[in-house]
Amino acid sequence: MTEENNANRKRKILDKFIEKLNQEDPQMYYASTSEVARAIHLMVREHTNRLPVEDQLLVKHMSLEEIEMLLGFHEKK
Repeated sequence: MTEENNANRKRKILDKFIEKLNQEDPQMYYASTSEVARAIHLMVREHTNRLPVEDQLLVKHMSLEEIEMLLGFHEKK
């Protein structure tokens, strides 16, 4: 699998965590990228075992900085 595919898959996984985070705390919509990244980093640590094994392997070792980078990246369409 290419690095670009991995980044896209990680982004999709993070998007699911963002949805859950926004449902739990709608004010997170207005939070900074670093605040959202910290919250997602914690959620990944707590909920990784609920993901499919392949997705677990992609996200379980993601750093806070990598999450911030992916959150700040906007895919070209």
